[in-house]
Amino acid sequence: MDPYGERKLISPLHKKKADENSAALNKPEENTKAGPESGGPKDSGGEQKPPAETQERVETLIDHLGDLRKQLIKSIFVFAFFLVLVFSTLNFWFPYIVKGNELVILGPLEVIKFYTSISATMALGLSLPFLIHFLWQFVKPGLEETEARFLGLYSPAMLVLFLLGISFGYFIVNPLSYQFLIGLGAANFDVMISANEYIHFLIMTTIPLGLLFEMPILALFLSSIGVLTSVSMKKVRKWSYLGLAIVSALITPPDFLSQLLVLVPMAGLYEASIFIVKKMEARNERLEDTAA
Repeated sequence: MDPYGERKLISPLHKKKADENSAALNKPEENTKAGPESGGPKDSGGEQKPPAETQERVETLIDHLGDLRKQLIKSIFVFAFFLVLVFSTLNFWFPYIVKGNELVILGPLEVIKFYTSISATMALGLSLPFLIHFLWQFVKPGLEETEARFLGLYSPAMLVLFLLGISFGYFIVNPLSYQFLIGLGAANFDVMISANEYIHFLIMTTIPLGLLFEMPILALFLSSIGVLTSVSMKKVRKWSYLGLAIVSALITPPDFLSQLLVLVPMAGLYEASIFIVKKMEARNERLEDTAA
């Protein structure tokens, strides 16, 4: 006769496992509920599942990075195309760059620096409309309706003002300041202009002016989002002139003539910006009155 009767012998390991299974059956809600402290539901392996919002944010970030990568690749391709085009036709552009000035080369590497500076600057200018379009395609989904409409409407004007600024520097500021400085040096020195210094001087007197000529568009944009008004621009007019004088001194050669040639049109653009912002404010008021 079996002294243990119908009882079965259970090892301590089996008994521990049976107790765990029994506890799990008595509290099934612990594995299914996801409280705010847990951060989300857990799977059978005990790993925490990421919430749906986190997954959506990760997917959105990946999409934005993919769009940025696509636009950067197109921008690099366009810039490289124009760089090769300008470099291969450099003999055609060369007379318009040197303007008949006698330049000297101080070393073999200076030839490469000169050609590279010319090609990169001209390639950037030619590819600028495409770069603006690619940038517009990337930022448009994240802009508000007012900002998107503003940039879409005034992008051509931005390009025109940039070209006007470069033309003003190329035809007026650069030749006048160049002749003034050369004449000042020729009174006591034998003047020899290196090619590297000349191209640096040409870029310094053209590209920054193209950026400064964007002032009216910048003022319109700040006014459209409620940051700037014509009244506030009038109040800070003298401080704005001081800032423009400092900027003109930084981006032009260290002579009074060049700084004056830049400061006068900048002051005119500032006054034009006040006039344009005031007209836009009056137009918005008329539209609001009509809608009311």
